[in-house]
Amino acid sequence: MPTLPLELGDPDPIRAAVATAPDAVIHLAAVASGTDARRDPASAWQVNAVGTAALAEELGRGVSERRGNPPLLVASTAEVYGPGTNTPRVETDPTRPVSAYAASKLAAEIAALEVHRRTGLRVIVARAFAHTGRGQNQRFVIPALARRLALAKRARAPAIKVGNLDPVREFMHVSDVVDAYCRLLSGGRPGEIYNVAGGGGIALSDLLDRLMEIVGHRVIPEADPELVRPADIPYLVGDAAKLRAATGWSPRVPLEDVLAEVVDAQAN
Repeated sequence: MPTLPLELGDPDPIRAAVATAPDAVIHLAAVASGTDARRDPASAWQVNAVGTAALAEELGRGVSERRGNPPLLVASTAEVYGPGTNTPRVETDPTRPVSAYAASKLAAEIAALEVHRRTGLRVIVARAFAHTGRGQNQRFVIPALARRLALAKRARAPAIKVGNLDPVREFMHVSDVVDAYCRLLSGGRPGEIYNVAGGGGIALSDLLDRLMEIVGHRVIPEADPELVRPADIPYLVGDAAKLRAATGWSPRVPLEDVLAEVVDAQAN
């Protein structure tokens, strides 16, 4: 498969990429770490919001000039919902982002959907809830905890540093999320937003317990203020009924297998 280098802040490579007449565009490029976005909000806004607007605008120009209309799937985030009730989020729930990352991703949605309404570009927004897998780095919670547990086991350490373990989240395998994205390219309706969610919530404290069982080493979690996010969302679980109705999608990889894969990756 041919590849093209692409910098979302530079219009020339965007034009060059669009000129190849892609069959479809799955837009994953982003400042995807909440920590990175918090440290450099301007960069997060430039890449996530302005970059998405530039990409959608160039694709929309192609529609207006009758050069083609490939579907553009914008990979967004469940974090755009922000705090709410302790019930699974649906696409019609209000959005209340509480971080630079989430706010910039919501702006990306707005920018792309505006191009859809103006030009007819086939934009589909996928709000993915938390997912992980072997390649995810330690800026994210499951790889971070798995790595600390692996090191603690090796050193026979009795404790590890943790952030806030009260929030409830859901976690899917990245392959299930990719499957949802691919299905949305053909089954999703342009101009619509779809949750990509498994629907099963787990408190991070219980998640740590499961990781300890898999690793085979129990520790005392010690709260570290440096690991606590300034504005944690207490409950963030999604309802994917709309996605299922449109595509027949459902996640296939159980949580235990997801955790075991990440533990194995972080232990080696």
